[in-house]
Amino acid sequence: MNEATQNKKMLIMVPCYNEKDNVEKLCKALLALDTKADILFIDDNSPDGTGEIINNLSKTYDNIKAIHRPGKLGIGSAHKDGIRWTYEQGYETLITMDCDFTHSPEDIPLFLGSAKNYDIVIGSRHMRKDSLEGWNIMRRMLTILGHFATSFFLKMPYDATGSFRLYDLRRIPLRAFELIESNGYSFFFESLYVLNKNKFSIKEFPIILPPRTYGSSKMRMSDALRSLQFLGSIYWKNMTNKSKFMISNSSSYDKNECQEDWDVYWEEQKKSTGGFLYDSIAAFYRKFIIRRILNFFVKKYFRPKSRILHAGCGSGQVDEDIREIVNITGLDISPNALKVNEKFNQGKCQLVLGDIFTMPFPAKDMDGIYNLGVMEHFSESDIQKILKEFRRVLKDGGKLIIFWPPEFGLSVSFLKVVKFVLEKIFRRKNVKLHPDEITRIKSKKHAVGIFRDSGFKVIRYYFGPKDLFTYAVIVAEKNSRD
Repeated sequence: MNEATQNKKMLIMVPCYNEKDNVEKLCKALLALDTKADILFIDDNSPDGTGEIINNLSKTYDNIKAIHRPGKLGIGSAHKDGIRWTYEQGYETLITMDCDFTHSPEDIPLFLGSAKNYDIVIGSRHMRKDSLEGWNIMRRMLTILGHFATSFFLKMPYDATGSFRLYDLRRIPLRAFELIESNGYSFFFESLYVLNKNKFSIKEFPIILPPRTYGSSKMRMSDALRSLQFLGSIYWKNMTNKSKFMISNSSSYDKNECQEDWDVYWEEQKKSTGGFLYDSIAAFYRKFIIRRILNFFVKKYFRPKSRILHAGCGSGQVDEDIREIVNITGLDISPNALKVNEKFNQGKCQLVLGDIFTMPFPAKDMDGIYNLGVMEHFSESDIQKILKEFRRVLKDGGKLIIFWPPEFGLSVSFLKVVKFVLEKIFRRKNVKLHPDEITRIKSKKHAVGIFRDSGFKVIRYYFGPKDLFTYAVIVAEKNSRD
């Protein structure tokens, strides 16, 4: 191992459940490697006393860390909690492995040697013929079937179902792992699929997998069936919504980055062919279509003269009529957007510079909130944060009106055609008509779930001809619970 590798801040993470016969032996074997790594054990309240052994080890060795969870919450859930903790503590390299000696500690220095030019190193059980010698026929068949299924459906040649891995966290952002939904064994192939889709470099290293030293396997046939079902779900999502697996700059929200992105958008909107064309199309929609349907919903759900927040107000061109009905406060993160808004609305709306994650308003300050074409630019985890902030600012019984592009909306399809024409016929390179749309609404059920999880009840969902099938219009009411 070279000196640069030795000096990295490294963590070895070991989830465990009922591993009293293995945990101390594994700990000593890892310490004997002299990698100067910290070791994190994650115990799910093992009834056999594993947690107590880990506590004793952490008292003896300064570099032994422990996370105790209240119960058996799933191997994928343990990995997600441990990975999040690893980023919070500032580690640069993370190695994950099992506690049962099926992953040999002696392979770790070899992993580190392979990691020099790669973002992820994974231990492969399929590169050597003798890798699974000693395993019973059922476990061997499950492993082979899992490899075939992930290779066929996810188009990954790697051993995607194993947990013996090394991650270079300097190059992989936390938001990559925040895209992962699975809390079970399917975490392993889902996480590798996300990393592979986002072009992180992956290196396989051949390992031999001996049978467990002590205890029995935690995986059951029901786990394998659920993993197969989840694999089908990933395959379908990739067919219908590939962006779901892609890391966005807006995920794990950074206020400064987001402000810079939108400032550039408003500053450069009319300087490029794509920007000018999109702005022309958007202006037409705002003036003749969107403004009319916004007027309809505002008049129906907001009381006259009530205090209403236009969150992510942009240019405010759609506010021309409703500013005479309700008192509008426009909020936007981009000073350039507010300059355009001020010019258009001529002081008839109060304008505030700020972001929708931490709005500069007291609790229960607004009678209502609306926005148009904002939510789709964020990941679902960030959308939950936004909606909870909306809920904080809304008065009890206050309402949201959210205009949210659906996956198969007319404008989405039309702009895809425009982009195709500009790039393929007019030979424009990398045309970007608008900031990335990460999360489009797929159905009423999708919308109801998102709003329910953040304390809102959807009272109307509209997708129809009033705006030429441009937006899904969602009206939601703040639940009374606090």
